[in-house]
Order: sequence, then structure tokens, then C-alpha cells
Amino acid sequence: MIKAVQQFMLGTVTGREKQARQTLEAMAAAGYNGIELCGFMVRPANLAVRLLTSAAGMPVGGGGKLDWAKLTREASLQVVSLHQDLDTLEKDPDAVLQQAERYGTQTVVITGMYGFDYGSREQVERLADRLNRAGKTLAERGGELLYHNHNCELQKPIPGVTAYELLMDRLDENYVNFEFDSYWFAEGGADPLAWMVKLGSRMKLWHINDRGTRHTGPAVTPILKTDSMELGDGNLDLDALTRQAKAVGIRAVILESHRNWVDGSPVKSFQRSAQYLNRHF
Repeated sequence: MIKAVQQFMLGTVTGREKQARQTLEAMAAAGYNGIELCGFMVRPANLAVRLLTSAAGMPVGGGGKLDWAKLTREASLQVVSLHQDLDTLEKDPDAVLQQAERYGTQTVVITGMYGFDYGSREQVERLADRLNRAGKTLAERGGELLYHNHNCELQKPIPGVTAYELLMDRLDENYVNFEFDSYWFAEGGADPLAWMVKLGSRMKLWHINDRGTRHTGPAVTPILKTDSMELGDGNLDLDALTRQAKAVGIRAVILESHRNWVDGSPVKSFQRSAQYLNRHF
């Protein structure tokens, strides 16, 4: 089983070559044997990307100028997949696949749509058609396309039917399957285990995270804000999710936690989460 970390949580600790090498070495020492790369982090990011990621609390940093093929190879980390945006994939699928293959993978993951209305049936159905065409194009070239969810797919463009269900129904499994993020569905009020069961073997990769509360000082009210947590420190039933992920034969489990890291350190965070992963995978 590949145990990986998503590059997005590493922007603050991979800005320079020496720092990036030390971070990847720390990953390998903790028990990880893989990494998932982001298209906007393996090349210098434009201003829009830098602003969006900084606003999310996880800036891309200066790692886009580094040779990630060399760095991951030296750290003996297998690249699980490459996250990319749909527009880029549609414009030049050959370039996207060639880039992925340079890192040793043929799996491309669409990471979500900005400025998109998941509450619109027409838009969701049109998105499915676009994904099917892109997936078919990749498949004809030996590649694979997966779709990664957040919480926006839980909107219901049809009464009683979520956007995610529409996508599951309309996406051709010969061309598009899923990288399931259980944290985001839990954050959206859904039961991630039920959705994993619905996906079945179409769930190829699993983004894992925990969700709970961390007391950081005197609280004005007894209600604390929920956020991502190190694995085993939150309240998700990760054991049940792990059993389901194993049952359908996922290829990799990928940690991606969000800025609410123990001691504010993504390195300490992935080291702590590795304890759970090493026990269960």
C-alpha cells in the first residue's frame, strides 16, 4: 500500500532545495513511501494561485522552481498522481500526461472547479460531459483521470439528489473514476462511509484526514471551531473508513491536512498522522 502526503500541505516547508530534501527525507523516515504532486506547485505559480492558496492558509511557497522528479526519486517516494485543473487538461492533454509521466505516474486528478455552481443541474451535467471527454482522451493515450471532491458536491441541483450523485451517474467508469476525500464530505455534514460504499471499486485513491477540535486558549464560548486534525486525534471513524478502503482495493492513501497543524508545523503533523497510517496500512 502506498502511504503518501499531498504536496499542497508542504508549501511552507519545501521552498528551497535543501529544505525540500529535508522534508521529503522526514516523510520517508516517518513511513511514507509516496507523494501526490500539484500541477500548480511543480512549476512557478502565478499571482492568482499564490493569492488563493495564501487565503486558504496553505501558500504554495517557492517550490515551483525545484526539480520534483529528482527530489522524489532521491527520497524514494513514488508519485501517486498529479493534480491538475480541467482547463489545462482540455487545452493540452498530451503536455499534461507527459508531465505526469515525467514524475512516474499516468494518473491525473481534477481538483475541483473554481467559480462553478454545483447547485445547477445544467452546469453539473455539462461538467460530467467535459470530464468524460477529457478522460477518454487520456485513456486513449494510456492515462487515467480521477475526480477529487470537496464539500460543494453535496449541494442538490435536483431535490434529494446531490451533485456528486449526478457525477457518479453520468461519469463513464471507463474514463473517469474517483479520488475520495472523506474529510470534506464529513465537513459538509455527510456520512463519508456511506459514500465510500456507494463508490465501491470506483474509489481508486483516498484522501485521508481527521476532523475535530483543538483547544488553543481561553474560549469565549464553550463551542470550539472544528477543523482538520492529525489522524486519530479527531472524531471521524477512521477505522471503519480504513476497512472500507481496503475492501475495495484502493491503490494509495494520501494525507492532506489543512493548516490546523500540531504546533503549526506540517512536518510534525504528518509525522504524528504517520503513527496511525503505519498501524493500519
